[in-house]
Amino acid sequence: MKSCLIVIDVQESFRHRPYFTPRDLAAYAAAQNALIAGCAAAGIPIVRIFHVDGPARADNPFAIESGHVRPLAELAPFEAAATYTKHRHSALVGTGLDVWLTENGIGRLIVSGIRTEQCCETTTRHASDLGWSVDFVTDATLTFDMTQPDGRPLSAADIKARTATVLEGRFARLCSVDQALERAGALATA
Repeated sequence: MKSCLIVIDVQESFRHRPYFTPRDLAAYAAAQNALIAGCAAAGIPIVRIFHVDGPARADNPFAIESGHVRPLAELAPFEAAATYTKHRHSALVGTGLDVWLTENGIGRLIVSGIRTEQCCETTTRHASDLGWSVDFVTDATLTFDMTQPDGRPLSAADIKARTATVLEGRFARLCSVDQALERAGALATA
């Protein structure tokens, strides 16, 4: 089955949000870059997704006018087979990505990027519902601590664990970087 790596919202915009913390950034970037390098070396297409929304003003980090809708500094450069800008949580809503995937005979998506529980999870659920097989590479996703509606803190690690729990076996197969590359044919089976 032909695979494609989707790199969702790995953009400087997040650095300019109050919740951005660099605590998990180095580990995430290492995993994301290893996944990109493995896919590139194996000739697996890589699609870049940027998120743009809110008022079109320079003070909105998710507006083109801010100059922050560009790859995160820690992301290694790569040649994207396609680049899409989205305005919703799912990378499959209103972007044309679904058409590109179908035209290119893609059967399996490898999902990575920022934020684990928002755009990565939403794209995964949507892709699964549309019939794609999805490998969700938790280590190659990043999120940030949140506050629950009752005021209690919710750590990024707990958010990632919750996302893994609800996706596994229902919408995706959870994979490490090496497992995703192996399933895509980028690593020889041991």
